Amino acid sequence: MAVNREALLKKYGASEAAPSRGPSMGGPGRRNNKYIAARGKPKNLLSSVMRLFSYMGKDRYKLILAVVSAIVSAVTLLGGSYLIRPVLNAVVDGTVPAAEKIDALLNGLLVMFVLYIVGVATAYSRSYFMLHAGQNAIVRIRENLFARLERLPVRYYDTHSHGEIMSRFTNDIDAIGELVNNTLVQFITGIMSIAITLFLMLYTNLILSAVVLLMMPVIVMAGRFIGGRSRRYYRGQQTALGALNGYIEEMVTGQKVVKVFNHESVATEEFDELSGFLRERQMDAQFFGGIMGPVVGNLSQVCYGIVAAVGGILCITSGFDIGGLTVFTNYARQFSRPINELSMQMNTVFAALAGAERVFDVMDQPPEAEDKENAVAPEKVDGYVRLEHVTFSYDPGHVILKDVSCYARPGQKIAFVGSTGAGKTTVTNLLNRFYDIEEGTITLDDIDIKDYRRDFLRKNIAMVLQDTHLFTGTVMENIRYGRPDATDEEVREAARMACADGFIRRLKHGYDTMLEGDGTNLSQGQRQLLNIARAAISKAPVLILDEATSSVDTRTERLIEKGMDTLMSTRTTFVIAHRLSTVRNSNAIMVLEHGEIIERGTHEQLLELKGRYYELYTGKAELD
Repeated sequence: MAVNREALLKKYGASEAAPSRGPSMGGPGRRNNKYIAARGKPKNLLSSVMRLFSYMGKDRYKLILAVVSAIVSAVTLLGGSYLIRPVLNAVVDGTVPAAEKIDALLNGLLVMFVLYIVGVATAYSRSYFMLHAGQNAIVRIRENLFARLERLPVRYYDTHSHGEIMSRFTNDIDAIGELVNNTLVQFITGIMSIAITLFLMLYTNLILSAVVLLMMPVIVMAGRFIGGRSRRYYRGQQTALGALNGYIEEMVTGQKVVKVFNHESVATEEFDELSGFLRERQMDAQFFGGIMGPVVGNLSQVCYGIVAAVGGILCITSGFDIGGLTVFTNYARQFSRPINELSMQMNTVFAALAGAERVFDVMDQPPEAEDKENAVAPEKVDGYVRLEHVTFSYDPGHVILKDVSCYARPGQKIAFVGSTGAGKTTVTNLLNRFYDIEEGTITLDDIDIKDYRRDFLRKNIAMVLQDTHLFTGTVMENIRYGRPDATDEEVREAARMACADGFIRRLKHGYDTMLEGDGTNLSQGQRQLLNIARAAISKAPVLILDEATSSVDTRTERLIEKGMDTLMSTRTTFVIAHRLSTVRNSNAIMVLEHGEIIERGTHEQLLELKGRYYELYTGKAELD
């Protein structure tokens, strides 16, 4: 099947057009495509540079030592070159005896040797201090980025792909690391060399200095023109790279689905298109980044030739000394060399700044709202939950819940049933304050959940989600994730309650079995049993089961229900289930359709109504 490239790029938020001048991720709540390109208003390049330096500024004493070392290194190395002038003049001077010429030559070489030794030593110290400051800055950036991700609302993760987020930690931070570890040292050295070389050139000959300075605007303008183009395409390269990483992450995660539906060839073709799009962006970026060095280098050679020609004329007509001409031509070459080297590094600089903009864009995303100043954290929570006239929408104008009201007392089991997309899971998201409601109130023990500290609220609500997730570690550590201070015996008791103890004991190392890759060495049902055990060990008075038994067989489901009945007897429990057999013993069943509760009551009461629940239960209607 041929892949429509235009449709594919539109699907993943990429663009055939040249990248815009400034990336910007979609903000929380924006229902964008998973791989939407980083576009939007241009970022302030100077602001990104200053923020990078602010991270390095915490090691300011190392930066100061690095700058001082760079100055000393440049002065000694260039000063040593200047000694060629008096030595050469003494050697070519016909009035000086041969013995004095040898002494002048040896003395000059000795001084030059000492200066070069000092220059090499200070160059080493410059690199040492810059490397430490750069590495410390990368650590701070990485830690701040991860800390911000931990504080971002669930909405952000619902609207951004995992691959795109991971790209910030890998490609973007690696690019920043290359800048602060290597390129920045060369920049500092190059700038120092340019400044000192210019001073020595002005001291040596003003006319030749004027020739060099007249050529500099031409070189700078050429570099600026190419650099502007290069920066734009490097932004596009980083964006395309993030989109490709996101696609790879999705395909690797869903490889079983790909194979079941024989989607391998289509996935390969789509990958080839996205990879080709990245190649085009990389070719544009690398081309403009690569030609800067040769263009600036050739213009520098033109400048060198003009200086040599004018200097020769001055030696003939104005008595300019040979040593001065030799030194100046050397400086003219050295003056253009750091400019050439800096221009050669511009591709690294632009890639790093594009990556920095993307990293800082995540850091600038608004975190979850701060708790109120007088947020409460009572010593005890009974678990009395009430929803009153709750209305909520993920996107403006698209209501998910409309005027929902219900309550649950401690020890009660409240079930939500209904078609897919009716708003059942949204209710649980609101109870945890993953999202804040627009209208109405939700109270826990007659206190608005917005008045609780978030960490305290979530500590008192245990959840078992339909999508399982296990961390790298032992089985016991994964169960204890629900309550870190739980004893080993409490972990085993929770496993028995969730009917997980049997299969755990059959594992090679029992509770000490290591789980990796989200527990891929376990079946889906076994992973879900561990998630249930994780919730069982929690002392939270409110329990939410979102399709908790959807991944287990009917026999295991019945065993779990028996164990969970004991667990739920003292807890307020909300159950979301498509299997209506699992909610028959609920104290109340809420039937949701299009975000509204259309029926409520016990299992028997709803059957007597012969309404929507009756149709669902008897099979006369399907859960779409």
